[in-house]
Amino acid sequence: MSEYTTSTDVLVVGGGMAGLAGALALRENGANVTLVERAPEFGEVGAGLQMAPNASRVLKRWGLLEKALEIGVQPKHLVFRDAVTGEELTRQSLKGGFEERYGAPYVVIHRSDLHRVLLEGCEAAGVKLVNDVMVDSVETVNGRGVVHTAAGVDYEADVVIGADGLKSTLRPLVAADQPVSSAYVAYRGTVPITAETPATDLEDVVVYLGPDCHLVQYPLRKGELLNTVAVFKSPSFERGEEQYGGVDELQAAYKDCVPAVQAALANLGTGIRWPMYDREPIENWVAGRMVLMGDAAHPMLQYLAQGACQALEDAAVLQDVSNGTVFTADGVNPDAWDEAIRSFNSVRAARTARVQRTARIWGESWHVSGVARVLRNLLFKSRKDNDFQYNDWLYAGNVDGSPALVPAPSSQTDRIPA
Repeated sequence: MSEYTTSTDVLVVGGGMAGLAGALALRENGANVTLVERAPEFGEVGAGLQMAPNASRVLKRWGLLEKALEIGVQPKHLVFRDAVTGEELTRQSLKGGFEERYGAPYVVIHRSDLHRVLLEGCEAAGVKLVNDVMVDSVETVNGRGVVHTAAGVDYEADVVIGADGLKSTLRPLVAADQPVSSAYVAYRGTVPITAETPATDLEDVVVYLGPDCHLVQYPLRKGELLNTVAVFKSPSFERGEEQYGGVDELQAAYKDCVPAVQAALANLGTGIRWPMYDREPIENWVAGRMVLMGDAAHPMLQYLAQGACQALEDAAVLQDVSNGTVFTADGVNPDAWDEAIRSFNSVRAARTARVQRTARIWGESWHVSGVARVLRNLLFKSRKDNDFQYNDWLYAGNVDGSPALVPAPSSQTDRIPA
C-alpha cells in the first residue's frame, strides 16, 4: 500500500454538511478518517436553514445538539399565509407535544453556524481535514478505494464516501444524469432585528405562499438576525441564465403580494441568487468501494427543508450499518464494507427518493394560482394544529430515537400541509 501517499480506513470527499457529518459518524465508530475538501478553507455560504427533529435527533446522538441550541432558535410555530391576502392558512406548533412526539426540537440555525458545529466536532474527534484537494477520479483496486487528485497525490482507503454535492465529480460513476432545473431561483438575506421588527416574526417560521413565488422569514442567532428567503419563477433562469443583472424580476414576482411581503424584499442580498436544482432519484449509489451520500446522492428542492436533514440521517445510518460489522470489538474488518454500503444504499435510497419527489409536489402546491390556489387554501385551512398525520412519515424516528430509516407506505398525505 506504500505506493499511495495516504492510506486510511475512510476517505470522505467533500467538506460540506454531508461530508462532515459522515466523517464524524464513522470516526465515532473508531475509524481513521481523512476528509478532503477542494476549497482552501472550510466554510458554508448562504443564510439560515431549518433543522427538523429527524436531524436534531442525530445531533443529540453525537452530543452536539446543545451547541446548536446555543446559537440557534427554537421557533414556536410554523405558519403558512397567503401572500396575496395575508390570510393565515394553517400553523403547526413546534414545541410541547410536537417536541415530545419526535424526541428532539425543531431548530432554525445559520448554515455557517451548523457547519462550524460539525467542523469542530470533527476536529475534536480527530478527523484529518485536508483543504485544497481537487479530486479527479475514484477507482477500486484490490478491494480498496483509490482517489486520484489533480495535484497527483493519491489517497487509498477501505471505503470512499462521495459527499461532493449537487455537481458531484463522483456521481458519474453510478449515473449518467445531470441536475434538473426547477425554473425557480432564491434570493437570501439576513438583517439585524430592530425595535421596528414585528414581534411575531421573532417567534415563528412564517411562509407566505403566492402565485409562482413564496417568501420565508424566521429569526436566527438567538433572535439577533432576521432571515429572509424569496423564491420565484425566473424567466431568465428558464432561458438558462443562472445569474441576472438586475432586480426587476424579483420585484415583478411579488407585485401582487401584501405590503409585508413586498417590504421584506429589502432584507435580501441581491448580489447573488441561488438557482434551484435537484436530480431524479437513482437506486444505486455504490461503485466498488465508493458510495455517495448527501446532495451527491439525492439533491432535493428545499420545500420540505430537508436537504441538510437528510444528509445527517445518511451519516447516522452509515454509522449504524458499520458499527459491529466493519468496526467490531476485535478491530476493523474491512471486508464487511461491501455489505455495509449496500445495506446503507438499500435503506436510504427509498426514503430519500420519497423526500425528493414530495419536495417537488409540495413546491408545486405552494405556487399555484386561480382555482388551484382557492382549493389549496381550503385544504390548508381544514388542517388542525397538532394533527401529526402529515408529519410522522418525515419526522418520526425509531423507538430508540434513531432516524426514521424505513419509509412508511406512500400516501396522498405527502401532498398536504406539513
